[in-house]
Amino acid sequence: MDRIANKFPRLLKFSGNIFIAIGFLGMTITLVYLFKSTYNLLFIPQAPPGLAPVLPGVAIAGLPKLSFWHWLIAILIVATIHEFCHGIYSRLIKVKIKSTGFAFLGPILAAFVEPDEKQLNKKKTKEQLQVLVAGPMANILMAGIVLLLLVYAFSPIASKMVDIKGIEIAGIDNNLPINNTGIKAGDIIEKINGVIIDDVNKIKATIKDMHAGEIVNVQTDKGNYEVILGKNEKEETVLGVSLIGYETEVKEKYKYIHPVFSWIGLLLFWLFNISFGVGLFNLLPLGPVDGGRMFYAAALHFLKDKTKATRLLGFVSMFILLLIFINMWPFIWKLLQFILSPLIALLL
Repeated sequence: MDRIANKFPRLLKFSGNIFIAIGFLGMTITLVYLFKSTYNLLFIPQAPPGLAPVLPGVAIAGLPKLSFWHWLIAILIVATIHEFCHGIYSRLIKVKIKSTGFAFLGPILAAFVEPDEKQLNKKKTKEQLQVLVAGPMANILMAGIVLLLLVYAFSPIASKMVDIKGIEIAGIDNNLPINNTGIKAGDIIEKINGVIIDDVNKIKATIKDMHAGEIVNVQTDKGNYEVILGKNEKEETVLGVSLIGYETEVKEKYKYIHPVFSWIGLLLFWLFNISFGVGLFNLLPLGPVDGGRMFYAAALHFLKDKTKATRLLGFVSMFILLLIFINMWPFIWKLLQFILSPLIALLL
């Protein structure tokens, strides 16, 4: 951390100022998203929650299963980069690092960097903000790098290892005619009107000149179905399915290496999602997280009163916690049902 801080001081200070602006912009965008998802969940029927716990075994619609090892490794990488960047910017402004290292939190291997808080609080507001925003911005930047790696390096190689056999259905629109055909989530669409569906865009291309009410033949891995086309909210002709991904078959010559390649690909996928999610969550103006401390530092700078700044942060934090609780309630309710169902069964 000292070496990097001493070698690139001008670059770090310049990027730190940019990170502050992006950090507060990210805070605003995250808050708007949280407000909107809460409103949708409360007032729009069947709206999905805006937040989901990223834990092994917890199913999240539209995402592949998260294994324990992918979760553990991704958390370790995300935490290490997050804390390391806090440390770099702390040393940049000559704040002492009291301790640093790794820690076990149950099964989780975490990283930590502990700057001297008394020294940090005596620094200028801009310097404090540079230290605080460094962790979340490091996670967001890492997510961007991983995404580029997935799109431009990993995916092209992975696509050459497999033959596409169809596209998996994630869900069926209950308000459209396809809901009455027997097609369900998990089925694989192989052909539509005889056209092989090896690309998502082929579904749109196949029905683009058709109208709602017309019938198409949909061949899945479970059989053939006659489906009446419907309309979405934009008055577009649609089949009425949401898709989760491609159903593939590994080519013979890649069958031995593909499992390893696929495992690494899933690690990169979850590393992107967890890193991006952790970065954005840490920008929320919420109590002890980086965004909360950024909010307090900015409030103190403008209000010039620690009591008022603390009260304002407390009020905002409680409001944010309420929004998070509302969005997490569907998952909390499922957990409560899982825990209480054996007890209820015994009582009945």
